[in-house]
Amino acid sequence: MEKAETLQEFYRRKFNELPDTFTGDIGHFNLFHLEPYVEGRPTSIPYRRRDFYKIMLVKGVSDVHYADKIIHISKQALTFSNPQIPYKWEHLDTIREGVYCIFNQDLFRQFGQLNQYEVFQPNGCHVFELSDEQTTVVSRTFDQLQTEFNSGYRYKYDVIRNLIFELLHFALRLNPEAPPASPGSTSSQRIAALFVELLERQFPVDDQHPSISLRTASDFAGQLNIHVNHLNRSIRHVLQKTTTQVIAERLEQEAKVLLRHSHWSVAEIAYALGFAEPTHFNNFFKKRTGVNPTQFRKV
Repeated sequence: MEKAETLQEFYRRKFNELPDTFTGDIGHFNLFHLEPYVEGRPTSIPYRRRDFYKIMLVKGVSDVHYADKIIHISKQALTFSNPQIPYKWEHLDTIREGVYCIFNQDLFRQFGQLNQYEVFQPNGCHVFELSDEQTTVVSRTFDQLQTEFNSGYRYKYDVIRNLIFELLHFALRLNPEAPPASPGSTSSQRIAALFVELLERQFPVDDQHPSISLRTASDFAGQLNIHVNHLNRSIRHVLQKTTTQVIAERLEQEAKVLLRHSHWSVAEIAYALGFAEPTHFNNFFKKRTGVNPTQFRKV
């Protein structure tokens, strides 16, 4: 899998130069309007991870590949991307208009953990189809972001952070399926959060991070310095799944991404995902998907 696109590479790909405000070592934010399609330009964006966050309002028909899913947008949508999720847009010639902002993790240093929200989690909802009324609300927030970004206000980045959180919470309210936090489960929630952080820290698997080391509930319990039974109870209480299920789902998702979008062999993918033998990976994948890795890659 190709390494994640950096902010510097993004600017050079789009504009052939870095903005004057770019330093690379502090929080970064920028906002752009989608350019109208011009005949002869590519109608897709390469499938790739980026090492920055992106929130976009898009109007028009298009398809977006998120990890192992393909989501069709029939009219307009609000979308969220983060460094852990590879994505690709297709049919850009049918997009009428749009606006998006990009920013890095440093922008929110000491201002909250973005990855705790479902819209920035690998198994969360990343695309929200909008009604015309909802689109008007979101467009207004992007207009405010543009106004603040262009202003000379000393604390404008505080306002920008708040507006980003407005977009985030607007989307979360559209997704009532997310389970509410259970009262009185602070300890379990803390353990579950640490477990998910450890799990996600191993991904994406690419040339820079070629393999994972934590594969079992015992592995994670050891890292967290707790008994494996305590970990299992906490995960089941908070996530309503077993620890093994959560790990297996994440391995399956990464396996699908690597099979579809990397040139690695099945054996290389198996070893990268921590399987001792390719046959173990084949059995795992077929049990979960109904087809073996080679068959899945050909679909």
